[in-house]
Amino acid sequence: MTFVALVTGASRSLGAAIARRLAADGLAVAVNYHSDAAGARQVVDDIRAAGHIAEPFAADVTDESGVARLVAQVTERLGPVEVLVANATGPQPSIPLEDLTWEDHLDQLRFFVKSPTLLVQAVAPGMRERRSGRIVHIGSDIVDRGLPGMSAYTAAKGAQHAMARAWARELGPYGITVNVVAPGWIPVERHAGLDQSGYQAEVPLRRMGTPADVAAAVSFLASDGGAFITGERLTVNGGHT
Repeated sequence: MTFVALVTGASRSLGAAIARRLAADGLAVAVNYHSDAAGARQVVDDIRAAGHIAEPFAADVTDESGVARLVAQVTERLGPVEVLVANATGPQPSIPLEDLTWEDHLDQLRFFVKSPTLLVQAVAPGMRERRSGRIVHIGSDIVDRGLPGMSAYTAAKGAQHAMARAWARELGPYGITVNVVAPGWIPVERHAGLDQSGYQAEVPLRRMGTPADVAAAVSFLASDGGAFITGERLTVNGGHT
């Protein structure tokens, strides 16, 4: 039997790398996207060209009905979701405290609290019934760094980490693991042109991380090797924090 992985926000960057890696591991991958249909199609084409299984699925994973439809469509076309990777994100602006609004907080909470909640609520019943499942949140090491101007993003990521620990205890009796992979600064498309030298000098391993580094961590937690690990945060930042 081929297991199914649903990766949200998988049309580019970290999500695309995770989707390709899980497909290479032998999972059928549901490549979720919101607006980048061309990017999602390219990821799917790449996976299929390598001899693996993937399908694109458009959905707003911050919307209740959108998530319900997404999981139903994935189940119908590929099968029940065995691995959920909550990766989708939105803009992460730097906002000084004096300018911060409640809506700024909500913008981040929608992606990192609301969306994971909706997704887990949608896939957990099937996982409970099968008494198996893997849930991996893509978090951030910013919770440890506390960068000025990033309090809304940091608070939402901290909440995401805390939820994962609580859900690990709640879902553990059903054979479901819940973990967080927390990258540091992994340069992707939106970072083009930014000077990385100062950050890299602070990383003990003296290099920038890559999307493949993050995908490898997700792959491990989704594998048989990660079967007895739950409620953990695996930080992927070369020792920066």
